[in-house]
Amino acid sequence: MTSNENIVKDPKELLKALDTLHPNDIANSLRKIANENIEDFFDILRKISEDSLGEVLLELPDALREEAYKNLSIEKLTDAVDELDSDDATDIIQELEEIDESRAREVFEGLEEEDKQDISWLKRYEDNEAGSYMQTELFSVLLDESIGSSVLRLKQMKEEGLAKNIHQVFVVNEHKSLQAAIYLEDLIIYDFDKTYADVIKNDENNFKATSVQDDEDITKVAQIFENYDLAVVPVVGYQGILLGRITSDDILDVVEQNATQQIYQLAGVDDEYEHEDDLFHTSKKRATWLFVNLLTAILASLVIGLFDKTIESFVALAVLMPIVASMGGNAGTQTLTVMVRQLALGLIDYDNSKAAIKKEILVSLINGFVFALIIGIVAYFWFHIPLLGLVIALSMIINLFSAGLFGASIPLVLKKFNIDPAIGSTVLLTTVTDIVGFFSFLGLAKLILL
Repeated sequence: MTSNENIVKDPKELLKALDTLHPNDIANSLRKIANENIEDFFDILRKISEDSLGEVLLELPDALREEAYKNLSIEKLTDAVDELDSDDATDIIQELEEIDESRAREVFEGLEEEDKQDISWLKRYEDNEAGSYMQTELFSVLLDESIGSSVLRLKQMKEEGLAKNIHQVFVVNEHKSLQAAIYLEDLIIYDFDKTYADVIKNDENNFKATSVQDDEDITKVAQIFENYDLAVVPVVGYQGILLGRITSDDILDVVEQNATQQIYQLAGVDDEYEHEDDLFHTSKKRATWLFVNLLTAILASLVIGLFDKTIESFVALAVLMPIVASMGGNAGTQTLTVMVRQLALGLIDYDNSKAAIKKEILVSLINGFVFALIIGIVAYFWFHIPLLGLVIALSMIINLFSAGLFGASIPLVLKKFNIDPAIGSTVLLTTVTDIVGFFSFLGLAKLILL
């Protein structure tokens, strides 16, 4: 059954199905209901059990989650946060602090002392650090502990609800420094009377843990997950002390967030403002880049103005002129998108950037010659001026060459100056392809036709 099939739009039906639906499906249903009647939304939210309320809140859109925080009781919020893993609990507390510090303080004070310590610890990390994404809940064992006793301990933790999504056993020494990681599926094949030190001693390389530092950039952590096909990674601090773990669901959120941010930035819009309901602020943020685009469009128009006499002599130039600029803009956007994405994935660096630029230029040139031939023939049969076909063909080659060159170079230049390549690249590239397209087309027309 797909997620869309699990969306319940009727409030009464949703109340009946609360215990059978996944938190994500409940959140999607609540979003639909909120669009129809916000009071029904609040009424259902108050009746969701504490076991799943926290997860439902985290799945709601930002605007609805903020309204939920304001309308749910302190007791309800506290119970919901108490059921979450430490990383998710910290997220909700931090969001509450941004909305209402006094409510956040009351919720925080209502938690158990151990939970408060975990949240206080995780709040110390910056948003882009691995530590802010880790959860302190994990299963660790000492080197001299027997496999059998640790399995019994894990069983007891599961029965008490203290262990969730356990994939690996993290082996530490007496100083809590990480020594190894063993998957549960591997653990069951060993003699339960043996200690972890015995098992590791026979095959140290096989159990070597792929860990990350707590201050590691989360984007690099996401690349480690992808490169090594991991489901979970331990997070260590000073001298390799085991602090927590990051699971794949959090990394998926990071990847989605980064991809969304890049797409928005390539279009000149802000991810944060796009999720707001305030039309004025959203319009204002978009208008910033539209204003920059207006200035660049005026610059391109000034180039056209330099050749007004040429256009007057050949009206056909005005008809064909947009074709050159449009083809250059689209070709440049293709190159730009590929380069920005490869930079984000770490597939391109300064060592292999020349090869990447060369490839994009060659691809653009090949397409330039192909479409130059096509548009040259079209222009000839359209206006019956042989030299006009030659002019637009040459201009097409020049502009697609510049599209490949600048589409590949602009992101690399911005990256060198520590500027996000996705920000402003499109506007800069469009300016180049428009100016080069108009100037080459009209300049060649003036030179050849007049």
